[in-house]
Amino acid sequence: MRHDLDSRSLGPRSGEIKHAVETCVHCGFCLPTCPTYDVLGLEADSPRGRIVLMKSVLEGSLDATSAAPHIDRCLGCLACETACPSGVPYGELLSSYRAETSTTLPRPFAERLQAFIASATLPHPKLLRPLMIVGRYVKRLGRLNPRPLRPMLELVPDLLPANEPVQQLYPATGECRGEVAIHLGCVQRVIRPETAAATIRVLNHNGFAVTVLRKPSCCGALDWHIGNVDQAQTFAKNLCKSIPEDMTFVTTAAGCGSTVKEYPLVLAGSDDASQAAARRISQTSIDISEFLAQHELLPVPNVLQSSRSEPIRIAYHDACHLAHAQKVRTSPRELLRRIPGVTLVEIPDGHFCCGSAGLYNVQQPELAAELGRRKAAKIIDQKPDLVALGNIGCQVQIQRYLRELGCEIPVLHTLEILDLAYRNQSILSDDSSPGNKKSIHEKTA
Repeated sequence: MRHDLDSRSLGPRSGEIKHAVETCVHCGFCLPTCPTYDVLGLEADSPRGRIVLMKSVLEGSLDATSAAPHIDRCLGCLACETACPSGVPYGELLSSYRAETSTTLPRPFAERLQAFIASATLPHPKLLRPLMIVGRYVKRLGRLNPRPLRPMLELVPDLLPANEPVQQLYPATGECRGEVAIHLGCVQRVIRPETAAATIRVLNHNGFAVTVLRKPSCCGALDWHIGNVDQAQTFAKNLCKSIPEDMTFVTTAAGCGSTVKEYPLVLAGSDDASQAAARRISQTSIDISEFLAQHELLPVPNVLQSSRSEPIRIAYHDACHLAHAQKVRTSPRELLRRIPGVTLVEIPDGHFCCGSAGLYNVQQPELAAELGRRKAAKIIDQKPDLVALGNIGCQVQIQRYLRELGCEIPVLHTLEILDLAYRNQSILSDDSSPGNKKSIHEKTA
Protein backbone atom coordinates (compact mmCIF):
# COMPACT_ATOMS: atom_id res chain seq x y z
CA MET A 1 0.00 0.00 0.00
CA ARG A 2 1.39 3.42 -0.94
CA HIS A 3 1.80 5.92 1.86
CA ASP A 4 3.15 9.33 2.78
CA LEU A 5 4.45 8.51 6.25
CA ASP A 6 7.28 10.61 7.65
CA SER A 7 9.71 8.57 9.74
CA ARG A 8 10.87 11.69 11.59
CA SER A 9 7.42 12.22 13.09
CA LEU A 10 6.65 8.61 13.98
CA GLY A 11 9.11 7.99 16.77
CA PRO A 12 11.24 4.90 17.46
CA ARG A 13 8.74 2.45 15.91
CA SER A 14 8.54 4.15 12.53
CA GLY A 15 10.19 1.23 10.74
CA GLU A 16 7.58 -1.26 11.96
CA ILE A 17 4.75 1.13 11.07
CA LYS A 18 5.95 1.80 7.54
CA HIS A 19 6.72 -1.86 6.86
CA ALA A 20 3.26 -3.01 7.93
CA VAL A 21 1.50 -0.38 5.81
CA GLU A 22 3.68 -1.10 2.77
CA THR A 23 3.14 -4.86 3.02
CA CYS A 24 -0.67 -4.71 2.96
CA VAL A 25 -2.03 -5.20 -0.58
CA HIS A 26 -5.67 -4.74 0.47
CA CYS A 27 -6.58 -8.24 -0.73
CA GLY A 28 -9.24 -8.96 1.90
CA PHE A 29 -8.11 -12.43 2.98
CA CYS A 30 -8.19 -11.09 6.54
CA LEU A 31 -11.90 -10.26 6.49
CA PRO A 32 -13.35 -13.74 7.24
CA THR A 33 -10.98 -14.18 10.17
CA CYS A 34 -11.74 -10.89 11.95
CA PRO A 35 -14.18 -11.26 14.86
CA THR A 36 -15.39 -7.65 14.77
CA TYR A 37 -15.93 -7.70 11.02
CA ASP A 38 -17.87 -10.94 11.42
CA VAL A 39 -20.13 -9.34 14.04
CA LEU A 40 -20.46 -5.81 12.64
CA GLY A 41 -19.88 -6.30 8.90
CA LEU A 42 -18.17 -2.91 8.51
CA GLU A 43 -15.05 -2.36 6.42
CA ALA A 44 -13.74 0.12 9.00
CA ASP A 45 -13.93 -2.67 11.60
CA SER A 46 -11.76 -5.05 9.55
CA PRO A 47 -7.97 -5.33 9.60
CA ARG A 48 -7.45 -3.79 6.17
CA GLY A 49 -9.93 -1.03 6.98
CA ARG A 50 -8.11 -0.24 10.22
CA ILE A 51 -4.76 -0.18 8.41
CA VAL A 52 -6.13 2.53 6.12
CA LEU A 53 -7.47 4.45 9.11
CA MET A 54 -4.20 4.24 11.04
CA LYS A 55 -2.21 5.25 7.97
CA SER A 56 -4.48 8.25 7.38
CA VAL A 57 -4.16 9.40 10.99
CA LEU A 58 -0.38 9.09 10.98
CA GLU A 59 -0.17 10.91 7.65
CA GLY A 60 -2.26 13.73 9.09
CA SER A 61 -5.21 13.42 6.71
CA LEU A 62 -7.64 12.06 9.33
CA ASP A 63 -8.27 13.09 12.90
CA ALA A 64 -7.41 10.37 15.42
CA THR A 65 -10.72 10.92 17.20
CA SER A 66 -12.65 9.90 14.07
CA ALA A 67 -10.68 6.67 13.76
CA ALA A 68 -10.72 5.84 17.47
CA PRO A 69 -14.04 3.92 17.65
CA HIS A 70 -12.90 1.48 14.99
CA ILE A 71 -9.35 1.10 16.28
CA ASP A 72 -10.64 0.64 19.83
CA ARG A 73 -12.93 -2.16 18.70
CA CYS A 74 -9.93 -4.17 17.48
CA LEU A 75 -9.21 -7.06 19.86
CA GLY A 76 -5.63 -7.38 18.73
CA CYS A 77 -6.25 -11.12 18.34
CA LEU A 78 -3.97 -11.31 15.27
CA ALA A 79 -6.09 -13.90 13.47
CA CYS A 80 -5.59 -11.64 10.46
CA GLU A 81 -1.83 -12.24 10.63
CA THR A 82 -2.35 -15.98 10.42
CA ALA A 83 -4.59 -15.57 7.35
CA CYS A 84 -2.58 -12.87 5.57
CA PRO A 85 -0.79 -14.19 2.44
CA SER A 86 1.46 -11.11 2.36
CA GLY A 87 2.69 -11.46 5.93
CA VAL A 88 1.49 -8.07 7.18
CA PRO A 89 2.72 -7.62 10.79
CA TYR A 90 -0.59 -6.13 11.86
CA GLY A 91 0.15 -6.54 15.57
CA GLU A 92 3.29 -4.43 15.33
CA LEU A 93 1.35 -1.71 13.52
CA LEU A 94 -1.52 -1.73 16.02
CA SER A 95 0.72 -1.64 19.10
CA SER A 96 2.95 1.04 17.58
CA TYR A 97 -0.06 3.15 16.58
CA ARG A 98 -1.55 2.95 20.06
CA ALA A 99 1.80 3.86 21.58
CA GLU A 100 2.13 6.80 19.19
CA THR A 101 -1.35 8.24 19.77
CA SER A 102 -2.06 7.37 23.40
CA THR A 103 -0.81 10.64 24.87
CA THR A 104 -2.48 12.96 22.37
CA LEU A 105 -5.83 11.27 21.73
CA PRO A 106 -8.54 12.76 23.98
CA ARG A 107 -10.54 10.14 25.85
CA PRO A 108 -13.88 10.35 27.68
CA PHE A 109 -13.65 10.40 31.46
CA ALA A 110 -15.17 6.91 31.77
CA GLU A 111 -12.49 5.36 29.54
CA ARG A 112 -9.71 7.17 31.36
CA LEU A 113 -11.10 6.00 34.68
CA GLN A 114 -11.28 2.37 33.54
CA ALA A 115 -7.72 2.46 32.20
CA PHE A 116 -6.40 4.13 35.36
CA ILE A 117 -8.05 1.64 37.70
CA ALA A 118 -6.89 -1.33 35.64
CA SER A 119 -3.32 -0.07 35.33
CA ALA A 120 -3.14 0.80 39.02
CA THR A 121 -4.51 -2.51 40.33
CA LEU A 122 -4.28 -5.48 37.96
CA PRO A 123 -0.45 -5.63 37.77
CA HIS A 124 -0.14 -5.56 41.58
CA PRO A 125 -1.35 -8.77 43.30
CA LYS A 126 -0.95 -7.42 46.84
CA LEU A 127 -3.37 -4.63 45.99
CA LEU A 128 -5.57 -6.60 43.61
CA ARG A 129 -6.53 -9.32 46.08
CA PRO A 130 -8.06 -7.09 48.80
CA LEU A 131 -9.77 -4.95 46.16
CA MET A 132 -11.34 -8.05 44.61
CA ILE A 133 -12.60 -9.11 48.03
CA VAL A 134 -14.23 -5.70 48.42
CA GLY A 135 -15.46 -5.89 44.84
CA ARG A 136 -17.41 -9.09 45.55
CA TYR A 137 -19.66 -7.12 47.87
CA VAL A 138 -19.78 -3.92 45.85
CA LYS A 139 -20.94 -5.70 42.69
CA ARG A 140 -24.07 -6.84 44.54
CA LEU A 141 -25.27 -3.24 44.23
CA GLY A 142 -25.76 -3.90 40.53
CA ARG A 143 -27.09 -0.85 38.69
CA LEU A 144 -26.45 1.36 41.68
CA ASN A 145 -22.74 1.22 40.80
CA PRO A 146 -21.33 3.85 38.42
CA ARG A 147 -21.71 2.68 34.81
CA PRO A 148 -17.94 2.69 33.99
CA LEU A 149 -17.27 0.32 36.91
CA ARG A 150 -19.96 -2.26 36.16
CA PRO A 151 -18.02 -4.25 33.52
CA MET A 152 -15.02 -4.47 35.85
CA LEU A 153 -17.11 -5.55 38.84
CA GLU A 154 -18.85 -8.24 36.78
CA LEU A 155 -15.45 -9.89 36.26
CA VAL A 156 -14.73 -10.18 39.98
CA PRO A 157 -14.96 -13.89 40.91
CA ASP A 158 -17.30 -15.03 43.68
CA LEU A 159 -14.51 -17.10 45.24
CA LEU A 160 -10.80 -16.40 45.49
CA PRO A 161 -8.29 -19.21 46.12
CA ALA A 162 -6.18 -19.02 49.25
CA ASN A 163 -3.04 -16.90 49.09
CA GLU A 164 -0.24 -19.41 49.69
CA PRO A 165 3.44 -18.65 50.35
CA VAL A 166 5.77 -19.42 47.47
CA GLN A 167 9.35 -20.63 47.53
CA GLN A 168 12.00 -19.16 45.27
CA LEU A 169 13.44 -22.52 44.22
CA TYR A 170 11.63 -25.81 43.60
CA PRO A 171 14.18 -28.61 43.10
CA ALA A 172 13.72 -31.25 40.45
CA THR A 173 12.49 -34.69 41.44
CA GLY A 174 15.31 -37.14 40.85
CA GLU A 175 18.12 -36.29 38.43
CA CYS A 176 18.04 -32.63 37.37
CA ARG A 177 17.81 -32.10 33.61
CA GLY A 178 17.93 -28.30 33.74
CA GLU A 179 16.61 -25.20 35.43
CA VAL A 180 13.95 -22.78 34.20
CA ALA A 181 12.60 -19.48 35.48
CA ILE A 182 8.92 -18.56 35.73
CA HIS A 183 6.97 -15.70 37.22
CA LEU A 184 3.60 -16.11 38.86
CA GLY A 185 1.90 -13.34 36.93
CA CYS A 186 -0.46 -10.75 38.35
CA VAL A 187 -4.14 -11.53 37.72
CA GLN A 188 -3.41 -15.24 37.30
CA ARG A 189 -1.57 -15.29 40.63
CA VAL A 190 -4.65 -13.96 42.41
CA ILE A 191 -7.57 -15.76 40.75
CA ARG A 192 -5.90 -18.95 39.44
CA PRO A 193 -2.65 -19.71 41.32
CA GLU A 194 -3.12 -23.40 40.55
CA THR A 195 -1.82 -22.78 37.02
CA ALA A 196 1.65 -21.90 38.33
CA ALA A 197 1.46 -24.62 40.99
CA ALA A 198 0.60 -27.26 38.39
CA THR A 199 3.35 -25.99 36.09
CA ILE A 200 5.95 -26.25 38.85
CA ARG A 201 4.87 -29.79 39.81
CA VAL A 202 4.95 -31.02 36.21
CA LEU A 203 8.37 -29.49 35.60
CA ASN A 204 9.78 -30.89 38.87
CA HIS A 205 8.33 -34.33 38.15
CA ASN A 206 10.07 -34.36 34.77
CA GLY A 207 13.47 -33.37 36.16
CA PHE A 208 13.46 -29.57 35.86
CA ALA A 209 14.26 -27.27 38.76
CA VAL A 210 12.15 -24.12 38.84
CA THR A 211 13.21 -20.67 39.97
CA VAL A 212 10.29 -18.36 40.76
CA LEU A 213 10.99 -14.72 39.98
CA ARG A 214 10.02 -12.58 42.94
CA LYS A 215 9.77 -9.28 41.10
CA PRO A 216 8.22 -7.85 39.06
CA SER A 217 4.80 -9.47 39.25
CA CYS A 218 3.72 -8.09 35.86
CA CYS A 219 5.30 -8.33 32.41
CA GLY A 220 3.70 -5.07 31.25
CA ALA A 221 1.19 -6.66 28.86
CA LEU A 222 -1.81 -4.71 30.11
CA ASP A 223 -0.15 -1.30 29.89
CA TRP A 224 1.36 -2.13 26.50
CA HIS A 225 -1.99 -3.11 25.01
CA ILE A 226 -3.69 0.10 26.15
CA GLY A 227 -0.82 2.32 24.98
CA ASN A 228 0.61 3.14 28.41
CA VAL A 229 4.14 2.88 27.04
CA ASP A 230 6.15 4.34 29.91
CA GLN A 231 4.72 1.92 32.47
CA ALA A 232 5.01 -1.01 30.06
CA GLN A 233 8.68 -0.20 29.53
CA THR A 234 9.30 -0.03 33.27
CA PHE A 235 7.80 -3.47 33.79
CA ALA A 236 9.68 -4.88 30.79
CA LYS A 237 13.05 -3.53 31.97
CA ASN A 238 12.53 -4.88 35.48
CA LEU A 239 11.55 -8.32 34.20
CA CYS A 240 14.54 -8.47 31.85
CA LYS A 241 16.86 -7.66 34.75
CA SER A 242 15.33 -10.35 36.96
CA ILE A 243 15.75 -13.28 34.54
CA PRO A 244 19.13 -15.04 34.90
CA GLU A 245 20.98 -15.14 31.58
CA ASP A 246 21.63 -18.89 31.85
CA MET A 247 17.95 -19.83 32.32
CA THR A 248 15.06 -20.33 29.96
CA PHE A 249 12.11 -18.11 30.85
CA VAL A 250 8.90 -20.14 30.70
CA THR A 251 5.55 -18.36 30.42
CA THR A 252 2.18 -19.81 31.39
CA ALA A 253 -0.21 -17.16 30.03
CA ALA A 254 -0.51 -16.50 26.31
CA GLY A 255 -0.94 -12.74 26.74
CA CYS A 256 2.19 -12.47 28.87
CA GLY A 257 4.20 -14.69 26.56
CA SER A 258 3.34 -12.75 23.43
CA THR A 259 4.18 -9.43 25.10
CA VAL A 260 7.55 -10.74 26.26
CA LYS A 261 8.29 -11.74 22.68
CA GLU A 262 7.38 -8.16 21.69
CA TYR A 263 9.88 -6.64 24.12
CA PRO A 264 12.15 -5.33 21.32
CA LEU A 265 9.16 -3.29 20.10
CA VAL A 266 8.07 -2.33 23.61
CA LEU A 267 11.56 -1.07 24.45
CA ALA A 268 12.24 0.60 21.11
CA GLY A 269 14.01 3.88 21.72
CA SER A 270 15.39 2.76 25.09
CA ASP A 271 19.08 2.60 25.96
CA ASP A 272 21.27 0.02 24.22
CA ALA A 273 21.51 -2.28 27.24
CA SER A 274 17.73 -2.46 27.62
CA GLN A 275 17.26 -3.17 23.93
CA ALA A 276 19.88 -5.92 24.02
CA ALA A 277 18.20 -7.50 27.04
CA ALA A 278 14.84 -7.25 25.29
CA ARG A 279 16.18 -9.13 22.26
CA ARG A 280 17.68 -11.83 24.47
CA ILE A 281 14.50 -12.41 26.48
CA SER A 282 12.34 -12.28 23.36
CA GLN A 283 14.41 -14.99 21.70
CA THR A 284 14.74 -17.30 24.71
CA SER A 285 11.32 -17.08 26.37
CA ILE A 286 8.92 -19.91 25.58
CA ASP A 287 5.39 -21.00 26.43
CA ILE A 288 5.23 -23.91 28.88
CA SER A 289 3.41 -26.18 26.42
CA GLU A 290 6.03 -25.61 23.74
CA PHE A 291 8.86 -26.15 26.22
CA LEU A 292 7.49 -29.47 27.47
CA ALA A 293 6.62 -30.70 23.97
CA GLN A 294 10.30 -30.31 23.06
CA HIS A 295 11.39 -32.74 25.79
CA GLU A 296 10.84 -36.39 26.46
CA LEU A 297 8.43 -36.61 29.38
CA LEU A 298 7.65 -39.34 31.87
CA PRO A 299 4.63 -41.49 30.94
CA VAL A 300 1.26 -40.19 32.10
CA PRO A 301 -0.99 -42.58 34.08
CA ASN A 302 -4.38 -43.59 32.72
CA VAL A 303 -6.84 -41.21 34.33
CA LEU A 304 -10.02 -43.03 33.31
CA GLN A 305 -12.07 -44.10 36.28
CA SER A 306 -13.00 -47.78 36.48
CA SER A 307 -16.66 -46.85 36.14
CA ARG A 308 -16.05 -44.95 32.91
CA SER A 309 -15.32 -46.78 29.69
CA GLU A 310 -15.65 -43.98 27.13
CA PRO A 311 -12.80 -41.50 26.47
CA ILE A 312 -12.70 -38.12 28.18
CA ARG A 313 -13.56 -35.46 25.60
CA ILE A 314 -11.40 -32.34 25.90
CA ALA A 315 -12.21 -29.31 23.75
CA TYR A 316 -9.01 -27.35 23.18
CA HIS A 317 -9.42 -23.58 22.82
CA ASP A 318 -6.69 -21.73 20.91
CA ALA A 319 -5.90 -18.58 22.87
CA CYS A 320 -5.26 -15.88 20.28
CA HIS A 321 -1.93 -14.76 21.70
CA LEU A 322 -0.73 -18.34 21.76
CA ALA A 323 -1.99 -19.54 18.36
CA HIS A 324 -1.70 -16.35 16.32
CA ALA A 325 0.92 -14.24 18.10
CA GLN A 326 3.30 -17.04 19.21
CA LYS A 327 2.30 -19.57 16.52
CA VAL A 328 1.94 -22.29 19.17
CA ARG A 329 -0.86 -24.66 18.16
CA THR A 330 0.38 -28.25 18.07
CA SER A 331 2.34 -28.33 21.36
CA PRO A 332 -0.59 -28.11 23.82
CA ARG A 333 -2.57 -30.60 21.76
CA GLU A 334 0.40 -32.96 21.78
CA LEU A 335 0.64 -32.74 25.57
CA LEU A 336 -3.05 -33.53 26.00
CA ARG A 337 -2.80 -36.48 23.61
CA ARG A 338 -0.12 -37.98 25.87
CA ILE A 339 -2.79 -38.53 28.51
CA PRO A 340 -4.29 -42.03 28.08
CA GLY A 341 -8.03 -42.11 27.64
CA VAL A 342 -8.35 -38.58 26.24
CA THR A 343 -9.98 -37.57 22.97
CA LEU A 344 -9.35 -34.06 21.70
CA VAL A 345 -12.28 -32.13 20.27
CA GLU A 346 -11.79 -29.16 17.94
CA ILE A 347 -14.04 -26.12 18.44
CA PRO A 348 -15.73 -24.91 15.22
CA ASP A 349 -14.52 -21.47 14.12
CA GLY A 350 -11.74 -21.87 16.66
CA HIS A 351 -9.77 -19.02 15.10
CA PHE A 352 -12.29 -16.50 16.43
CA CYS A 353 -11.41 -14.71 19.68
CA CYS A 354 -13.46 -15.41 22.81
CA GLY A 355 -13.72 -11.67 23.53
CA SER A 356 -11.35 -11.39 26.49
CA ALA A 357 -8.29 -9.63 25.02
CA GLY A 358 -6.88 -7.75 27.99
CA LEU A 359 -9.27 -4.93 28.93
CA TYR A 360 -11.56 -5.55 25.96
CA ASN A 361 -14.40 -7.00 28.00
CA VAL A 362 -14.24 -3.87 30.17
CA GLN A 363 -13.92 -1.26 27.42
CA GLN A 364 -16.07 -3.02 24.81
CA PRO A 365 -18.48 -5.07 26.97
CA GLU A 366 -21.21 -5.58 24.35
CA LEU A 367 -18.90 -6.93 21.66
CA ALA A 368 -16.97 -8.98 24.20
CA ALA A 369 -20.21 -10.53 25.45
CA GLU A 370 -21.34 -11.40 21.93
CA LEU A 371 -18.03 -13.12 21.18
CA GLY A 372 -18.05 -14.86 24.56
CA ARG A 373 -21.53 -16.28 24.00
CA ARG A 374 -20.64 -17.42 20.49
CA LYS A 375 -17.55 -19.22 21.75
CA ALA A 376 -19.43 -20.84 24.64
CA ALA A 377 -22.22 -22.02 22.32
CA LYS A 378 -19.71 -23.58 19.91
CA ILE A 379 -18.08 -25.41 22.81
CA ILE A 380 -21.38 -26.70 24.19
CA ASP A 381 -22.33 -28.03 20.75
CA GLN A 382 -19.31 -30.37 20.86
CA LYS A 383 -20.42 -31.89 24.20
CA PRO A 384 -16.95 -31.96 25.78
CA ASP A 385 -16.24 -33.11 29.32
CA LEU A 386 -13.95 -30.14 29.87
CA VAL A 387 -12.16 -27.29 28.09
CA ALA A 388 -8.38 -26.85 27.92
CA LEU A 389 -6.57 -23.62 27.11
CA GLY A 390 -3.43 -21.62 27.79
CA ASN A 391 -4.46 -18.14 28.92
CA ILE A 392 -6.04 -16.78 32.10
CA GLY A 393 -8.14 -14.16 30.28
CA CYS A 394 -9.72 -16.79 28.05
CA GLN A 395 -10.28 -19.02 31.07
CA VAL A 396 -12.29 -16.35 32.90
CA GLN A 397 -14.22 -15.31 29.80
CA ILE A 398 -15.19 -18.78 28.60
CA GLN A 399 -16.13 -20.02 32.07
CA ARG A 400 -18.34 -16.96 32.52
CA TYR A 401 -20.33 -17.47 29.34
CA LEU A 402 -20.57 -21.23 29.67
CA ARG A 403 -22.26 -20.63 33.03
CA GLU A 404 -24.47 -17.93 31.55
CA LEU A 405 -25.70 -20.53 29.07
CA GLY A 406 -26.36 -22.98 31.90
CA CYS A 407 -23.28 -25.16 31.43
CA GLU A 408 -20.78 -26.06 34.18
CA ILE A 409 -18.08 -27.65 32.02
CA PRO A 410 -14.72 -27.19 33.83
CA VAL A 411 -12.25 -24.85 32.07
CA LEU A 412 -8.63 -25.65 32.92
CA HIS A 413 -5.17 -24.67 31.80
CA THR A 414 -3.46 -27.42 29.81
CA LEU A 415 -0.87 -27.82 32.57
CA GLU A 416 -3.57 -28.21 35.22
CA ILE A 417 -4.96 -31.17 33.31
CA LEU A 418 -1.53 -32.71 32.80
CA ASP A 419 -0.72 -32.22 36.48
CA LEU A 420 -3.94 -33.93 37.62
CA ALA A 421 -3.15 -36.85 35.35
CA TYR A 422 0.40 -37.14 36.67
CA ARG A 423 -0.94 -37.17 40.22
CA ASN A 424 -3.23 -40.01 39.14
CA GLN A 425 -6.37 -38.03 39.88
CA SER A 426 -9.39 -38.06 37.65
CA ILE A 427 -9.44 -34.83 35.67
CA LEU A 428 -13.22 -34.88 35.98
CA SER A 429 -13.33 -35.15 39.77
CA ASP A 430 -14.05 -32.39 42.27
CA ASP A 431 -10.29 -31.98 42.67
CA SER A 432 -10.28 -29.96 39.45
CA SER A 433 -12.37 -27.15 40.95
CA PRO A 434 -10.62 -23.89 41.97
CA GLY A 435 -11.67 -24.25 45.59
CA ASN A 436 -10.15 -27.70 46.06
CA LYS A 437 -6.52 -27.33 45.07
CA LYS A 438 -3.39 -29.04 46.26
CA SER A 439 -0.66 -26.88 47.73
CA ILE A 440 2.04 -25.61 45.42
CA HIS A 441 4.52 -27.31 47.72
CA GLU A 442 3.04 -30.79 47.24
CA LYS A 443 5.29 -33.15 45.31
CA THR A 444 3.93 -35.02 42.34
CA ALA A 445 2.66 -38.47 43.17
